[in-house]
Amino acid sequence: MFKLPANTDTIAAVDLGSNSFHMIVAKVDKGNFQVIDKIREMVRLGAGITAEKLLTEESESRALACLKRFGQRLGSLPPGSVRAAGTNTLRQVRDSGRFLRKAEEALGHPIEVIAGREEARLIYLGVSHSLATGEERSLVVDIGGGSTELIIGNHFVPNYMESIHMGCVSMSRRFFSDGRISRSAMRKAELSGALEMRPVKTAFRNAGWENAIGCSGTIRAIQTVIAGMGLSEERDGITREALLRLRDRLIEFGHIDHIELDGLSSERQPVFVGGVAVLCAVFKALEIERMQISDMALREGLLYDMLGRIHHEDVRQNTIDTLTRRYEVESAQAERVEAIARRLFEQARESWQLTSGEYEEMLAWAAQLHEIGLTVSHSQYHKHGAYLIANSDMAGFSRQEQLVLATLVRGHRRKFPQEVFEALPPDTVQCARQLCVLLRIAVLLRRARSAARLVDVRLRVERQRLELSFPAGWLKSHPLHKTELKQEKKRLKAAGFKLKFG
Repeated sequence: MFKLPANTDTIAAVDLGSNSFHMIVAKVDKGNFQVIDKIREMVRLGAGITAEKLLTEESESRALACLKRFGQRLGSLPPGSVRAAGTNTLRQVRDSGRFLRKAEEALGHPIEVIAGREEARLIYLGVSHSLATGEERSLVVDIGGGSTELIIGNHFVPNYMESIHMGCVSMSRRFFSDGRISRSAMRKAELSGALEMRPVKTAFRNAGWENAIGCSGTIRAIQTVIAGMGLSEERDGITREALLRLRDRLIEFGHIDHIELDGLSSERQPVFVGGVAVLCAVFKALEIERMQISDMALREGLLYDMLGRIHHEDVRQNTIDTLTRRYEVESAQAERVEAIARRLFEQARESWQLTSGEYEEMLAWAAQLHEIGLTVSHSQYHKHGAYLIANSDMAGFSRQEQLVLATLVRGHRRKFPQEVFEALPPDTVQCARQLCVLLRIAVLLRRARSAARLVDVRLRVERQRLELSFPAGWLKSHPLHKTELKQEKKRLKAAGFKLKFG
């Protein structure tokens, strides 16, 4: 939960893909950025995941060594100016928290794990800035190591987003693990791809897109090889006919080790056949005749998303607003709770050292969503709300941020759920507990749901101790509030907090 420095002039993005890790460093210039450094390393993290969904020691070591090299380049950048995102492999791996702690130490900056649709949104954000902005809709395809993202949008707005569970690494491991390239194996790989595309192909065919754009390293490599074979010029992109001729040429080679194609690097070669099979399946399912290529992708999308946050155009607030409308949250009550929560936060910020991150924003978002579960049932609505938040597609939020937000909503009433907080990343447990205490008090003070001006309450905190001060005689004239504060005192005591009021 780091906040971007308001006056930063250098930002960076790190993409921890299933096949490659990418780093991009850029100078911020008048609402845009100028790339000053790029590094890519073929790590093949996805190839190192076992059947038990664990990372092998070898793949983990490769990844950490790469991140340590990236960290040397990023060491001078302040907290909050680097955004690092993990994708499909880190979404799958069990006990990813253990690896992430090592990875963050190597990189020197926090690492988010983003959901498939959030990955798709960021990819489109990057690609859309490389396009001429017209009224036409574009289909964007990104083939990663373990997943393929499909997006349709126009201007800078994605309209349809899907993450398909197939990629160049996973397809290569499944159908070409022995290195042999037969027509039968290729047919099976394409059939598998067709099955993965089946649930979305009709919607994407009928969405009315006009241009197809590919943006991943796999697709760029295919374009380069096709141009090297003389099947098309690079500016022409990838045609269906050229792609099928490349597929047939790969079958003729018979084995991955025997492939000799101009423009195909040795590090890309082991997963190239799987990538071609995936792209063939996408072309067939979506009836693509020609695909243009964009050099921008997820990492550039991360940078543009950071620029939006710098200039107060944070898509996360739009996401919160959408959820409150969808689940018919009473906006007036949410605003009342948010207002007192922010007031309490200001008084606790310094003592609880909540100064460097997006803590106030997380508290405000939790206040706006704390009653979201009422759409399911009044009984246990805090639990319903936590479930909805944890399992929704929330544009702009990483998995870790969603988990923190869900935990705050889960803990805002009744018994303080200590075990739920212990499931958070270790470095967020204490601050999340503190934010939850502030949210609980704010909800309690606004429980009457009255539009009346709130009493001038003062809060002083020191470690685990909180002291609330009310104007003389106020508690005596508000016996229900006094009773509820007594109950809250007992609940917080069980969680290790000491509440005093008067």
